[in-house]
Amino acid sequence: MRLDKIRLAALEAVLRLYTDPDRLAERLPTLRLLARPGNDIVALGQRLLPAVEEALEGIAEADLVDTRSQIGSGALPVSLLPSAALALRPISRSGAAVEALARALRALPIPVIGRIEAGRVLLDLRCLEDEATFLHQLSALAIDKP
Repeated sequence: MRLDKIRLAALEAVLRLYTDPDRLAERLPTLRLLARPGNDIVALGQRLLPAVEEALEGIAEADLVDTRSQIGSGALPVSLLPSAALALRPISRSGAAVEALARALRALPIPVIGRIEAGRVLLDLRCLEDEATFLHQLSALAIDKP
């Protein structure tokens, strides 16, 4: 990577954040989300679950499950952190229904990206910070029939 003035300025700005370690997690979103306590993530899931169940009524069943967040590739390809996820299982148990649900979530105004595992779409909650926007846009969910 060739370092020009823009990249050097960006690097300098990030490195300056490290001069105040007490506020680092507050000011650096990646670190804040990696350090997010598991009980905070579970509490978020418990708050979201009733509204998600209501929004997906007749489309999918929702549950809160334990999961592990993959925190990166490159230098940390197998490092996992405990987390919680909303597990969405379409009423129609076909693989096409799971794919259609995942596709509909990605098509929302602010795409929601999950992973498909064991016939469910898992939405890991570790990095969800704006729960109100997430819930509001579920009304726009349009599921294609498989």
